[in-house]
Amino acid sequence: MFNSIEICAGAGGQALGLEQAGFSHASLVELDVQACHTLQLNRPHWSVTQGDLRTYQAVSLQGIELLAGGVPCPPFSRAGKQLGHEDERDLFPEAIRLVAECKPKAVMLENVRGLLDTVFDEYRTKLVNDLRKLGYVAEWRLLNASDFGVPQLRPRVIFVAIEKNAAEHFSWPVPNEKRPPTVGEALYDLMAADGWYGAQAWREFAADIAPTLVGGSKKHGGPDLGPTRAKKAWATLGVDGMGIANEPPAKDFVGMPRLTVRMAARIQGFPDTWQFYGKKTSAYRQIGNAFPPPVACAVGKQIKVALELAAKPKLKRA
Repeated sequence: MFNSIEICAGAGGQALGLEQAGFSHASLVELDVQACHTLQLNRPHWSVTQGDLRTYQAVSLQGIELLAGGVPCPPFSRAGKQLGHEDERDLFPEAIRLVAECKPKAVMLENVRGLLDTVFDEYRTKLVNDLRKLGYVAEWRLLNASDFGVPQLRPRVIFVAIEKNAAEHFSWPVPNEKRPPTVGEALYDLMAADGWYGAQAWREFAADIAPTLVGGSKKHGGPDLGPTRAKKAWATLGVDGMGIANEPPAKDFVGMPRLTVRMAARIQGFPDTWQFYGKKTSAYRQIGNAFPPPVACAVGKQIKVALELAAKPKLKRA
């Protein structure tokens, strides 16, 4: 059995992907109350702690196989001031503290592409060195969700740190040979669910993958698909990015349709069986901040393989 701790679990995108990769979650921690309800709605058996990561302790879970999570991205996002360690929302230090407390066999941390900007060169080096001092071989990689079947680009930086004896067995996942579905292919059945006459024409028009799904910020009111640039990108796919719809287009709908919460979840790679607790605005915020499960699954499988190989007894030479 491979067990894990999930920090900053959100709506469970990474947790679900790691579950699919073969990890059982011993503990999940998340600050947002609505997201915690989402986790418990979908997996009542998960042990979910609602609270600030700064007060969370992991000493009782020493030796667990994996510590994973997606710490808040605003300190590194290009959409913000990129204050890094000077931003009070920077929780990388707390993640390192928890690694020191529970001494997992592997660590997986996800964040935004902005973390690769030159201004954070020293910060990334410090993270790698901090993990090295704790006995891990750490490296990062930029992965695009579209390389793993998700119908959007969504580049994300993934840090993986593994105990030295297992690090030689780890390799990053290889992108899928098959292209991801277009937005039209991914969402056609949902757009046509209420009999919209224009659904087929829309499917043919929406013939590319989605731009990175953004939005969901508590500082910017209700749900929409992000800033002006993002809305323009969605418009090229025949999607009105000014808001989120309650229902699919009606039969005689004319114009550009809006995404529903379920459609947004598909764009993030969530299965239709995954439910989101709360009203539309809260649900979309959870989705917009999620890590696509297929990407987490792909990386998680590689970590699991490395740990399995390291655990096998080595043959003694005659």
